[in-house]
Amino acid sequence: MQPPSTPDPFGTHLAVRRDARLVAVWLLTVAALVFAMVVIGGITRLMHAGLSIVEWNLLLGWIPPMGAAEWQAAFEQYKQFPEYQQLNRGMTLGEFQAIFWWEYLHRVWGRLIGVAFLVPFLVLLALRRIPSGLAPRLTGLFVLGGLQ
Repeated sequence: MQPPSTPDPFGTHLAVRRDARLVAVWLLTVAALVFAMVVIGGITRLMHAGLSIVEWNLLLGWIPPMGAAEWQAAFEQYKQFPEYQQLNRGMTLGEFQAIFWWEYLHRVWGRLIGVAFLVPFLVLLALRRIPSGLAPRLTGLFVLGGLQ
């Protein structure tokens, strides 16, 4: 037989477990997104697409070229860089678009990871659902991710 458990009149034990589960699900989701980023980054690297986007505006950089003129302008910019000149000389616009989309996905996915980390972090922090010792570590993790 088990000894009788001490009653928890305030339900704090259950609340702590619920909070821990919530934080764990959030962090595991972000970890899965990071794993996917590694896969996308590997494909991007194998396709030599790492520098196909030569200009990346922090706020509006998620908007890809729209229309033939913008695609041609992006391709002409790419032709000025060593990756084109040394690895991809003679590439067609269609081939450029193929590598562009992998690099584009890689960069947009990075932003998605940032949002998927920061928004829940701030909400959980404001609601005091993150254990006090974990908050500084998660802040450091976010800073390191941002530097990436």
